[in-house]
Amino acid sequence: MFLDFYRLHQQPFGVTPDPAYLYLSRTHGDAIASLSAGISEGRGFLALIAEPGMGKTTLLFKLLEQLKDSARTVFLFQTQCDPREFFQYLLSELGVDTRGMGLVAMHNKLNETLFAEMLAGKRFVLVVDEAQNLTDAVLETIRLLSDFETSHTKLLQIVLAGQPQLAEKLAHPRQSQLRQRIAVLSHLEALSADETTLYIDHRLNLAGYSGEPLFAPEALAAIAELSGGIPRNINNICFNALSLGHVEGRERIAPETVRTVVAKLNLRTVPEALPATARSAPSADRQIASQFTFRPLALSHRTPWAFHTAALTSALLLLALWLSPSILRFVESGRATAASTAEPVAPVAATTSLAAPFRFAVQVGAFDKAQADLSALRFSGRYHRPVLTTPTQVGNRTLYRVRILVGTKPEAQALALSLLRDEHISAWVTSASGSE
Repeated sequence: MFLDFYRLHQQPFGVTPDPAYLYLSRTHGDAIASLSAGISEGRGFLALIAEPGMGKTTLLFKLLEQLKDSARTVFLFQTQCDPREFFQYLLSELGVDTRGMGLVAMHNKLNETLFAEMLAGKRFVLVVDEAQNLTDAVLETIRLLSDFETSHTKLLQIVLAGQPQLAEKLAHPRQSQLRQRIAVLSHLEALSADETTLYIDHRLNLAGYSGEPLFAPEALAAIAELSGGIPRNINNICFNALSLGHVEGRERIAPETVRTVVAKLNLRTVPEALPATARSAPSADRQIASQFTFRPLALSHRTPWAFHTAALTSALLLLALWLSPSILRFVESGRATAASTAEPVAPVAATTSLAAPFRFAVQVGAFDKAQADLSALRFSGRYHRPVLTTPTQVGNRTLYRVRILVGTKPEAQALALSLLRDEHISAWVTSASGSE
């Protein structure tokens, strides 16, 4: 491990959303200040929009940390649910046993809790992360929570946080009532080159580093360019650069080290940072609906043959699935093997029996049975790796986690980054047994 080699007390570029390591860039600082002010002023509904990897969850954890002495807080991230399950998740976080309770009873119990917190002089703040996955029915349920109020104040402050798809949902005419209630809307932008340098220095200092700059100026410039200013990309590049620097005995990270690890991470195409001219603050009288427009991630410059190959492969897979239901049984059993001798495709497993070389997994989400089977088939064919689909109970529903198996943690991190870059899927690394 490179910690001792570089005289670090902690891992400076970890993958968990540690609020202690939050770097307040211009937009991150503006966002947490706006959300804090909105909550303290009792504005009701607030929203935070950010592309994957921008540090949204870390910022939310920092916000909750700031509120711990003045408010009762609940953080929810299980957003693939129906209205009843949403209420169960919420009350479960409050320590309420919801077994045998109907929606009306759960509604009344929440009302009692909110009044109790108000009488104790505390605010109640509900933060919903990954809110882009919420269905229209659950969004309507959340909107109705704003009815918890007295003649003088809102009993519940709600922060909806998610990726740009959340903005698209809120901009739809059927969500006009909810959108009109959102009093504060913040979004996070990519870091500039200068902010990228400050971000790296900030994390290194918190991890205990002191001394001459650990990254050469040219290396910092390369990281800023190749990461697109996305904090998660910066963390992955820096972690791998320090690992390689340790192996090579480099006391200072050079630009060629950065480019080497980027090539290994397959970061050929990254999101582009927004130009400074596009970052001016919106005028106070701008309509909130016009703010629900965000710049998408830059598209990969794929060659035409790659598109044709992908299209042909998808068509053949769909045709095979339509003609032969046995393919689904193949996905579930994992007993079938690929017959190709040029580039064999690893079989798709649906059990938790793991081969020894696969110690890590990249989890891409939890879906219903049919969607999980199709996803497993697609990921197995695309990445030529075994895929597990394992059941998990969410409320009264059974969902299936889809996990791609890999041998080492760096491979898993590289695959998670590829999923983010190529398919805009926010995946995370776990052990092959399923633990985080």
